Formats: sequence, structure tokens, C-alpha cells
Amino acid sequence: MSLPTSDKIVVYQIYTRLFGNLKTTNKFYGSRDENGVGKFNDITDKALISLKKFGISHVWFTGVIEHATMTDYSAFGIPKDNPYVVKGIAGSPYAIKDYYDVNPDLAVDVPNRMKEFEALVERSHKADLKVIIDCVPNHVARQYHSDVKPKGVKDFGEEDNKNVAFDPQNNFYYLPNQAFQVPDNVPIPPGVEAFPYAENPAKATGNDVFAAKPSINDWFETIKLNYGVDYLNGRQKHFDPLPSTWLKMRDILLYWAGKGVDGFRCDMAEMVPFEFWGWVIPEVKKVYTNQIFIAEIYNPAEYHNYLFNGKFDYLYDKVGLYDSLRRLMEGNGHAGDITRVWQNESGNFSNRMLRFLENHDEQRIASKYFAKNPFYAIPAMVVSATLHTGPLMLYFGQEVGVTPTVAEGFSGEDGRTTMFDYWGVPEYQAWVNGGKFDGGKLSPEQKTLRKFYQDLLKLTNTSDAIRNGAFYDLQYANGQTTGYNSAKMYTYLRHTDKQKLLIVCNFDLQQGAKATIQLPAHAWETMGLSATGNYTLKEIFMHPETLTVEAQKGVSVDMAPNSVRIFEIKKAK
Repeated sequence: MSLPTSDKIVVYQIYTRLFGNLKTTNKFYGSRDENGVGKFNDITDKALISLKKFGISHVWFTGVIEHATMTDYSAFGIPKDNPYVVKGIAGSPYAIKDYYDVNPDLAVDVPNRMKEFEALVERSHKADLKVIIDCVPNHVARQYHSDVKPKGVKDFGEEDNKNVAFDPQNNFYYLPNQAFQVPDNVPIPPGVEAFPYAENPAKATGNDVFAAKPSINDWFETIKLNYGVDYLNGRQKHFDPLPSTWLKMRDILLYWAGKGVDGFRCDMAEMVPFEFWGWVIPEVKKVYTNQIFIAEIYNPAEYHNYLFNGKFDYLYDKVGLYDSLRRLMEGNGHAGDITRVWQNESGNFSNRMLRFLENHDEQRIASKYFAKNPFYAIPAMVVSATLHTGPLMLYFGQEVGVTPTVAEGFSGEDGRTTMFDYWGVPEYQAWVNGGKFDGGKLSPEQKTLRKFYQDLLKLTNTSDAIRNGAFYDLQYANGQTTGYNSAKMYTYLRHTDKQKLLIVCNFDLQQGAKATIQLPAHAWETMGLSATGNYTLKEIFMHPETLTVEAQKGVSVDMAPNSVRIFEIKKAK
């Protein structure tokens, strides 16, 4: 394995239990057997080769590690979970129950489940795809217990002193002399047997709730892990000697890297001290040199810290670029926000910001809660992919316009594909096409949408300017340009010695625009071109056209509503 030659990797997030499920029952709170569940084995060579051809470099398999569930696997020696501390029938993939095991739902032969996962890793590598899984460092399921941990490994909490609220060597935080109370109104789905849940003393809840009775809106199904930070005493740090949790989490990361996993998407990484990451990431890379670590992070004030002191390779760009683009896709927002993002939040490390428009936490683009139309993603997706040299991520089904329209279980009807329950995703099933993975059942509109994504990924993966080039924002030069709506249009250059690109985006969903884009002398000179020369601009994306321009007179463009034009600039012959 070798490190990416460019940071312009393309991550495809697969919700593993939904990916290959071809059942169409989709009963509200349906059981595994009623609604079906995808397996590791459903992600076949054919599926992986198709994703590689689509332009993917890294596959993030979500929900691999064993988590709490209402489905009973006690016949296989896996203890039952109490439904009062599980969200949804299938359960949340972020309530880890055994860090050394995989989710039995995903196995055809449950006793053979780890071998089936290892075979998936092998298939992925054979298709020239790198494998990412989740690391969930901040919290575990309330009934965490590893029944397959390697010899000599101590469970989280096994050696804790439960009589004190905090000890740097404890794995959990305790509320001495208080019993845990289940939140009010925890839904127990029909047909699920409920039985009392006991936890005494109560442990702090995953989202930093130090109360014996969290609310239903808290991460009540999880318990917070202790990395040596005393939250109730001014967040005092106790990192010497190394806390027990640090050592246990390092061993878990090394265990999965040893299974052939190439990297980790680290859930809520900023809820764990950056000092831990700055220690553990080099520890893992000493053994497995080419691992990549992606931080889910939402505080721009901490970006620099988690990158340079925490040693992460990449960070989520959610609060900056995603939020700015979402507002534009919904018909609101201002294109100037894009300038603000790179100027104020990620300017000197934009190559390390992971850009996306969907993931399991966010609402689907096509849903009524977001853009309502999957094609409204076109300019935003182009900006996400081409603004800088950093990585890009897609969520499975984004490229075929998945549109959740009904309540699927615990999370209700919220515009997201369920994280918590068994379900079939009809738009994606049309691409899977009974295991052919050829899109044979897609509608003409879905095929058009998928082709847009495929063409964009091809450009992303082959363009020297996009993969390696410098960036030049042209908004400042076009604020007064006739016909140029600087609130709804965004224009920039990407350039290397080999290739120069002009990218013009119109986010206006109703109005087209006719404008003459001004490139100041400084922009031409920055690209190594004369500000008085003549040039041909050949459109290389979506709408082939060639323009001949004089540098000093600008570039006349005719923009349709909700459109993008990408021109390659060359000296006129």
C-alpha cells in the first residue's frame, strides 16, 4: 500500500447493512427478517469494480464494528441488548458493543462473520480500493462487553474504581450513589420484549451529560469514555502517566489496521482531547505507515489544532463549505460565503478539508427538507470537487437521487436514510439491479444524474489543475461586472504549468445570466500568461464549446439557471 499521490482522494460512504439489501418490504420498525439486511458478501467484486470505474478511490464501510441492537443473537453467544438503551431495531452503528468484533447482521454465517469481513477487505483491495471504517473513540454502548477480545486484553471499565466520579485511569465517568434512569418516552417497537435496565452507579452519557437521567434527545444509549480529562473540575488534564483509555484505543486501532483496514473516519473526534490524537496517530503509523485518519469535527476554531497538533490527515468541512453550499442550494445564501470559507477557515490547509454534500448525518439533497431536487446539487458538487486539491466524499445513493419520504423507524421521517433501522433503499436498488450493479433499473433522470457525478469524478481524477493546481478567486474582480450576480455566481481559476481552468458557477435556481467575466492582469500573470494575449477557452465539462477571447476584454459567458461551465485556457494559435 502507498500513500495517495494527491490529496484529491474520492471517498464513497457505504451504509453496509443497507447497500446490498434488495428487500422492498420497508415496514415501519420492521425486523431484520421482514425488511432485510445487506451483508458483507453482497458487496461483490462486480459492485466494487463498478465503484472503481465510477471514480472512487476509498470506500468507507459504515457500521462494521459490532454495535448494540434489538435483534437477538444470543444463540451465537452474543448477549442480548436491553431495548431501553438501543435506538431503533437495528441499532446505532455509533453505540459500539464490542470493539473487537463485527456486526453479526452483516454476516451470512454469523460464526464466520470476521472472515466474511476480511474477505470484503480483500475484494476491495483487489478492485484497487482502499478501505476506511469508523473509529468511535468518544463513547461506547451502555452494555459494552467484548466477548471475542484477544487474550490479555482488558475490557473498558473492567478495572475501574466505580466509587469515584473521576480517576485518570478509569475508562468511564461515574455518578457515585446514583442509579441510571432511562429517559422518558423511549420507544419500544412492537414485538420487541422490554425488560428493566439496571446500571448502578450511573455512568456519564456520551454527549458529555453528567446526569443519571439523560433526555431522549441525548446520546442516552452510549457512555462517555474517559481520556484523562476531568470535566467537572474545569476540564483539568491528567495525561501523565498515559490514561488506560489511550492505551486501549491504540490497541483497537492497531487491531483493525492489522485486518487490512487502510484508514479511519473518527467519529466526533473533537470530543476527545487533541493530545490523544497527537500521540495515537503516530503510534499507529509507526506500524502501519500509510493509514489515513479523517476527523469528524465541527468547530473551525479547532481545525488547526486537530490537524497540526492532533496529526489528522483530513477534517470534515461541514460548518464551512457544506453549510454555505447548502444555503445556496436551498435558494438562499450568498456566494461570498465560499470566499469567506477559504479565507478565514481553511486557506492554508484547504488540501486537507474533506468536502461533501451528503453523509449519514445529513439530510438527503433530494428530500423536501433540503434542496427538493437532486439536480440542484450541480454547482455545489462542482465547487466541492474542484475548489481546492483536497478530498471529496459521496454518500451511497447520492448519485441516483435517494429521497426518503416516509418514517423508517426510530428517527422518524426526517429526510435522512435511517441509521437505526432495517430498510431497503429503492433508488439504490435500481442501480444494484439484482446484483448486476449496472444501473439497469434506473429511470432516465437517475441515469442523467449519475452521469453528471461520473463525469465530475472523471474530471476530478484526471485534471492536473484540479488535483495539483493553485486556486485564484475571481469574485473580487467581478463585483461590478454587468450581468454578474455576485450573490449567486461564483468564479475561480485552478492552474498548474500544464493546465489552466476557468470555472463559472451559477447557483441561481431560476435566473440565467449573461456576463463578461473579468480576469485582472494579476490573474493572468499568476497563471504565467500574458495579460494582453489572445486565448482559446475550450469547455471541457457538460456543454462543449470553444471561445476565443482577448485577455483584456474578459470572457463572455451565457449561464443557464443552476449551471456550471468549466473552460480550459490555452494560447490562441
